Amino acid sequence: MEGENTAKEILDHTDEAVPHWESWLPEEEACVRRQLDWRLLPLLTIQYMLCFLDRWVTGWIENARIQGMQKDLDLVGFRFNWALTVFYIPYLLVEIPSNVLLKRIGPKIYIPAMIVSFGIVSMGTAFVQSFPGLCVARAFLGLTEGGTMPGMAFFMSCFYKRNELLFRVGLLASAALFAGAFGGFLAAALSRIPEWGTKGSEVHTWRNIFFFEGAITVGLGVWGYFLMPDSPQTCMFLSGRERWIAAERIRIEHKELTREQTELWHVKRAILNVNNVICCMGFFCTNITVQSFSLFLPTILNALGWRATKAQLLTVPPYLVGCCFSICIAWLSDRYRKRGIFVLVCTVLTLTGYCILVSVDEANVKYGAVFFAASGAFPLGPAFLSWGLNNAAGPSIRAITGAYIVSVGTCGAILATWTYIPSDAPNYTRGHSINLGGQIGAALMGILGILYIRRENTFRERGGREHRLTGLVGEQVHKLGYRHPEFRYME
Repeated sequence: MEGENTAKEILDHTDEAVPHWESWLPEEEACVRRQLDWRLLPLLTIQYMLCFLDRWVTGWIENARIQGMQKDLDLVGFRFNWALTVFYIPYLLVEIPSNVLLKRIGPKIYIPAMIVSFGIVSMGTAFVQSFPGLCVARAFLGLTEGGTMPGMAFFMSCFYKRNELLFRVGLLASAALFAGAFGGFLAAALSRIPEWGTKGSEVHTWRNIFFFEGAITVGLGVWGYFLMPDSPQTCMFLSGRERWIAAERIRIEHKELTREQTELWHVKRAILNVNNVICCMGFFCTNITVQSFSLFLPTILNALGWRATKAQLLTVPPYLVGCCFSICIAWLSDRYRKRGIFVLVCTVLTLTGYCILVSVDEANVKYGAVFFAASGAFPLGPAFLSWGLNNAAGPSIRAITGAYIVSVGTCGAILATWTYIPSDAPNYTRGHSINLGGQIGAALMGILGILYIRRENTFRERGGREHRLTGLVGEQVHKLGYRHPEFRYME
């Protein structure tokens, strides 16, 4: 408490007319970070939680399916899988352009606009009358939602240092898990709202899920516009000196220019960064599991003998456990400034879960295995994304990196839509085996990432990259970003 009071007194009595300061005290930086946490994290977490309820049009479409959508829209054969797949195609294509636009327009306008847009699309899904109409709605949802996660992750990387980022991104992911956990409760409750609407466009059962969830999302998007800053320099809840500290600590850590225009060479640097390629493939492998888990868990539980409503309610505990593990792993990873070793810990848990699912037939044992799968799989996405962002210096390169990793990972989501097919019921051995292979791939990427970073950091310690500074001055040196000889990758 004494340290906090000292920091506050220093900040309150600073002459804000002074345009530049030489340095700051650790207590001052801690005070700034706490203010960022209290203002930004609740806003982003609530937004992403409710936005992820729209993504449960990815996972909620499954809740809706067992509440009557399959019959109403004639989702026979592989139609349901195609409805899931069509979401990810525009989702995949829009992610990198979306982050470029985010950097150009600014998050204060762009992120709330995305949220409002896919909230409206979700509301419109309630009025779909056919399978082609559902596919069109799904495509527009992917188009409007595609930039959300990479956009929010990039936004946070502009406010938080490398050893602070994963825990905060982990909180976002945990918000999504809460959405998954209570999505089952909410789906069951909303589906029971009495029929309403005009003749020929009645809203009932599964349609209520999409309409009311979308309406909530639109409201949150509008609310976010009035509370979200564009950058550390524009945080009106900070004093002048606090804003300078917030911006300068990021500039120094990443050895970068705080303001720069995104150019083609930024895209090339992000795509060709070996660490980013490893994180992309790791995200791809783990996204197979995360998305198939989210998409098909109600179906898997339903196939084990539980009725529709009970199957939905039984999805809640695994998500809650996965949420707790995600927060714990993220905190430990930031605490010890390590990424790869925690990736490996998570893959061991997930591999254990899917080994049980593949080899055991008893329903209660399989339900227990679902907890292992959730505990290991859900922390992996934020871990690989943060690992890439941590090791990508330069705001433009970080913006491209976040979108690049998520877009490649989305290819895993496309594969996930075909992991559990009707002909494989009720044991779904093929789907579980695919997830088992995906987690083996994620573990291999974790090992490869650790080995590469250790080799590169050792090489730089010995002066092996000093030739990159030859002939460069001023701004040219800052443009090196993660290629700067003094930059060290986070392992």
